Amino acid sequence: MVAAAGVALAMFATSQAYAQASGCGDLQAHLGKRKAIADKLTVSAGKQMDAKIACQGFTQLVANGTEILKWANANKDWCQIPESFIASITADHSKATQIRGRACNVAAKQTEMEKQAKSGGGGGQQGLLGGNGLSGSMQVPQGAL
Repeated sequence: MVAAAGVALAMFATSQAYAQASGCGDLQAHLGKRKAIADKLTVSAGKQMDAKIACQGFTQLVANGTEILKWANANKDWCQIPESFIASITADHSKATQIRGRACNVAAKQTEMEKQAKSGGGGGQQGLLGGNGLSGSMQVPQGAL
């Protein structure tokens, strides 16, 4: 994903003056946003990434890919955008869409499980100390011991 953005930035950097005058520079702005989103995801990938953060990040990446493809297809003749570039972005967009689907499914399941655990709907299961397992709270017996 990042490689396609890098190739595209290099490809269009040489004709920056022409691109700005003709409106073709809009692609650079879209690719810059894509690179920033991909960089955030790359930094997060080194750590244990939370499913909710991954879902948000890939949702942004998919939205950006949709914008790029819409713009590129509408302006490919005027801005002389190669078909190989559009094919590359399309492939990256497809992969990002699949990953977003998986990440958002995991995030939804995680949210559901947290909600169940907090409401005590965990099937009567308790934590090791007698609490609800999520908060670690424990009821102290009342009366003489």
